[in-house]
Amino acid sequence: MKAQFADMTSDISEQQVAGPPAQPGPASRPTVTTSGFFADASNFELRFVPDYDRISEIVAALRVLGLRVVLTSGTFDILHEGHSMYLEAARQFGDFLIVGVDSDDKVRRRKGVWRPAVPELERLRMVTHQRGVGLVTLKPADEQRWSLIKAVRPDVLVATADTYDPEQIAELEAGYCGRVEVLERMATVSTSARLRLLQLGLEKRMSQRLSERLPDLLQDVFDEIDRGEPAG
Repeated sequence: MKAQFADMTSDISEQQVAGPPAQPGPASRPTVTTSGFFADASNFELRFVPDYDRISEIVAALRVLGLRVVLTSGTFDILHEGHSMYLEAARQFGDFLIVGVDSDDKVRRRKGVWRPAVPELERLRMVTHQRGVGLVTLKPADEQRWSLIKAVRPDVLVATADTYDPEQIAELEAGYCGRVEVLERMATVSTSARLRLLQLGLEKRMSQRLSERLPDLLQDVFDEIDRGEPAG
């Protein structure tokens, strides 16, 4: 296990820093490589880590390198500007951002049978395409309370204002993370509101079409009744 951990730390270290040595001076910084966790590419097969134990190992390796780990979670259904802004803001609190994405089952239990609009695998892939996301994982519906937080034990846990109450934040900061940062929702219109607007638009169009066709339809039915024709 120690050898495996050393190999992982070495691999992540090589991914983090690449290229020729930086020139001396106050602006000198390591050159970020174009592969692995630190690449600009989404690298979904690498970044999607479903096993929480594996995530704990990766986090331990990141900490050996002195990197601050940030964790956040959400549904990320029908990804929009607010999601992108939120993830970008979360990433600013550390060096490596881990994102937990709610499973389809978890979303249905919380938001109803018609959600999510986008299936979990596609939502996971879309999140990995967001700038600054280092790793994604899927949060099952039946997982124990705060399982992912306990696996990561982030330096910073980022959440929206309605996620945790003050008592829960105090408990989290006392035992499972460095601190909790609360961000306001950044979308002008939520995914749920967008879906409701689409539904209302559909209902309006259906109502209009029905009002146009209903008189003729009723007249056809009355004519059939007058002729004594059987229904169906």
